[in-house]
Amino acid sequence: MTADPAPLVDAHHHLWNLAEYPQSWLDEPGLEVIRRTFTPDDLRATATQQVAGRQLGGTVAVQCVPEVPETELLLALAAREPLIQAVVGWADLTSPAIGEALDSLLAGAGGTYLRSLRHLVQGETDPAWLQRPEVERGLAAARDRGLRYDVLVRSHQLDQAVRLAERLPDLPLVLDHAGKPDLVRGELSDWERELRQLAEHPQVVCKVSGLITEADHASWTTADIRPAWDVLLAAFGPERLMFGSDWPVANLAGGWNRWAATVDELLGGLAESEIQAILAGTATAFYGLPSADDTLEAP
Repeated sequence: MTADPAPLVDAHHHLWNLAEYPQSWLDEPGLEVIRRTFTPDDLRATATQQVAGRQLGGTVAVQCVPEVPETELLLALAAREPLIQAVVGWADLTSPAIGEALDSLLAGAGGTYLRSLRHLVQGETDPAWLQRPEVERGLAAARDRGLRYDVLVRSHQLDQAVRLAERLPDLPLVLDHAGKPDLVRGELSDWERELRQLAEHPQVVCKVSGLITEADHASWTTADIRPAWDVLLAAFGPERLMFGSDWPVANLAGGWNRWAATVDELLGGLAESEIQAILAGTATAFYGLPSADDTLEAP
């Protein structure tokens, strides 16, 4: 009898309770559809589409705002919410007290769920923000505490990610949203060149997430996503890719189930071991998530 495949891991989603903590970025025009509270129960109710026969079984919750209190709330939520298996948080990498700040987060409620940090580099105007000495010092402090780093850059900033991988080769990195290729215009040559350079560094993996919001929100099809998908497979290989939904931001362009159905289609032709890597294995290894075997053996 063939064993059931391991549950699906959503390696990138967000949660926010507007009554508990504000999200001022939601005030921007065009975000009305997601300008409300989103909870783990909302995710459970939404994420019903199977991918390659797998149902959602675990997630990685990712910060939205560059403020420590939001990270503390996510960690406390993870401690009482079985669906959340890890948190990507925020701390001020430029602070001379970054080590103490990380120690406080790790020692606090749910601190063991903190597996990675993220900064919204996509909003920084400095073309070498990730190479600032104080940022590199902060990243080294994260590395020394066993943390990883989620790289959030736009396609024109990928050179910063490449230099980061070169300068800190022992810091595990994951590229969020595949570096945000321009799928609206389909101009992928510069993105592909930089992405392939980044993929040459073995400590770097990549999230297949956020692509539908880089395409035309109203009219995108699988054919619009496939060119980027093919590049990602060629550059990283399935064993260094991980599925992410970017929910509820994904609701701007079709939602969790439509993206899951699209990935299900894109996986066609891959071996079972390759599918397993993309849908659970890579995220489990990178973030140190409990494996399906651990879950089965737990008392």
